[in-house]
Amino acid sequence: MSEAIDGARQHAESVSPASARRKVSTDELGLKPQVWRSMYMRRVAATDFGVLVLAVAIATLWRFGVEASSAGTEHVNVSYLTVGTTVVVLWWLALALSDTRDTKIIGEGPDEYRRVARASILVFGWIAIISLVLKFDLSRGYLAIAFPLGTLGLLAGRKYWRRRLYRARKHGATISRVLVIGGVRSAERITRTLHRGAGSGYRVTGVWVPDRAGTSNERLDVPNSLIPVLGTNRTLSGALAIAAADTVIVTDSEHLGHDGLRDLAWQLEGMEIDLLVSPNVIDVAGPRIHVRAVDHMPLIHLEEPQYAGAGAWPKLLFDKVVATIALVLFSPLLLVTAIAVKVTSRGPAFYRQERIGRGGEPFRMIKFRSMHFDADSKLTTLLADQGTADKPLFKVTDDPRVTDVGRFIRRFSIDELPQLFNVLIGDMSLVGPRPQRKAEVDLYDHDAHRRLTVRPGMTGLWQVSGRSDLSWDDAIRLDIYYVENWSMTGDLMILWKTARAVLSSNGAY
Repeated sequence: MSEAIDGARQHAESVSPASARRKVSTDELGLKPQVWRSMYMRRVAATDFGVLVLAVAIATLWRFGVEASSAGTEHVNVSYLTVGTTVVVLWWLALALSDTRDTKIIGEGPDEYRRVARASILVFGWIAIISLVLKFDLSRGYLAIAFPLGTLGLLAGRKYWRRRLYRARKHGATISRVLVIGGVRSAERITRTLHRGAGSGYRVTGVWVPDRAGTSNERLDVPNSLIPVLGTNRTLSGALAIAAADTVIVTDSEHLGHDGLRDLAWQLEGMEIDLLVSPNVIDVAGPRIHVRAVDHMPLIHLEEPQYAGAGAWPKLLFDKVVATIALVLFSPLLLVTAIAVKVTSRGPAFYRQERIGRGGEPFRMIKFRSMHFDADSKLTTLLADQGTADKPLFKVTDDPRVTDVGRFIRRFSIDELPQLFNVLIGDMSLVGPRPQRKAEVDLYDHDAHRRLTVRPGMTGLWQVSGRSDLSWDDAIRLDIYYVENWSMTGDLMILWKTARAVLSSNGAY
């Protein structure tokens, strides 16, 4: 740790919380969390404005060219320069009023994208309604160009800044240092969750259990981390100084005593330290969580899992339409691949295998054959040789059964394209947990069976989060998260990430 932190350790018990905070107010790269968040918000706002100006300018030039044009009523004419300026200002303000730049949602999760899309729809909806009521002659073609172009540009801009933020976090910047207050067990769980990747932006640097005797020599049992566990031998100011924390997360409020959470908020007042309370609800998406006050007491209301929506007609219609279009577009590639597989190795071009689908019902999944024709007979021996015969993921490392053509089509997931026919039939979906063999399903525990409540997919959250590089436990956790927090927006994001993963052949198998 830095010299400032070492000094804070030596004097932690003799200084006030505010003075202790001043000693450790900056991170290793010299930026307070409040500073980089403010900088990030300003950059996002500037990008939004630039995107809107560009979208409106393109719409004007595309629709009217360089000639001056105007819109209006029978008695009032307004140039499209004025119309465009008004649209940009209203749109930019709508994004601000819809909290699309709220530091609590920017940089992670789909809520930011939803708010951007909702604000854009509202702006153009009101413009269309006002134009109709006032009989304002506004070009529909102009709006038809500006609206989708601006919305897509805004989403692309948000994605750009997210990637910049993620890269910065991977290098240790824009990271909030966290002091966890609560029990050791819950602190360990939340620490493992936050430390899975750099994307969260939080790193636990200390744990304080106010009602537990402990010394600074204790450490939290988390891989690749040395996190001190502090007890009654430390005060709040001392714990903050040792952890160099700019954020406090409370996991178990009972360790703070009666009215402890309220008193903690009072002690942190004016110290520029964020206070968060973890409800110990892991892998539940934000839209399912609602806070309601009952007799001045906040309660968290959890909506039921959303897997019913994954079987509703909008998703089914979307699957069939996209699968039909994809089959038409990829038909030349399908034909060439079938010929290549057939002429380079003995056996059929297509490989059909029984997999377990929704509700545990078996179906025949179709793929291009990427292995030698006798591959199935060798699977048991290969799994036993690598010691994974009892694992519910029958994957062979450096599989010798794969043909040369099979290795190529697997690299770019071309072997999976025939599953579009399974999507048309209704056995599979474009997005969902990947279907597995019956022998693999027989090894499921209680949690893993939740993945069978929806139709299996050609791609899923597991695949875009690491594909074959993830452990089985992490893969199941992601599949269950998808099942219980399904949304159409999430499906679209997974399809987009799948396309990127396939083109980069990252973690392909």
